[in-house]
Amino acid sequence: MLYLALGAAALALILMASRGKPILKRREWRFLSGAFAVAAFAGAAWLSVSGRWGSGIVLVVLGLWLAVSTRRTGLAPGPSKGLMSLEEARSILGVSADATPEQIQAAYTRLMRSVHPDKGGTTGLASQLNAARDRLLRK
Repeated sequence: MLYLALGAAALALILMASRGKPILKRREWRFLSGAFAVAAFAGAAWLSVSGRWGSGIVLVVLGLWLAVSTRRTGLAPGPSKGLMSLEEARSILGVSADATPEQIQAAYTRLMRSVHPDKGGTTGLASQLNAARDRLLRK
């Protein structure tokens, strides 16, 4: 139990030192969260077999929380149901009013590489980029 308290104190110090900035990117967090969930379940099983049920239950709850946070996806809202304005679409893609279709597609491709759900982004951001590209290309 002492090691668990020391680990929590170390985590608190790391979080305070980060000052609200993300410590790990989404992909790294998901990997570490899954690994810690497995470790928590293994520790809970060992403690429960040893007869220390209280500590085992705490580790099971911690493992469940970590496992759920591993699967959680981003909660960014998708585009609104209404039609996106041209100014809003330009600001999302970062293009000027006189951008050519090739420039619009290049900006879309560049941004989509970083926000695609397979690369750690969210479906909401990807759908906003899709809507902005479609709106500017069809004007």
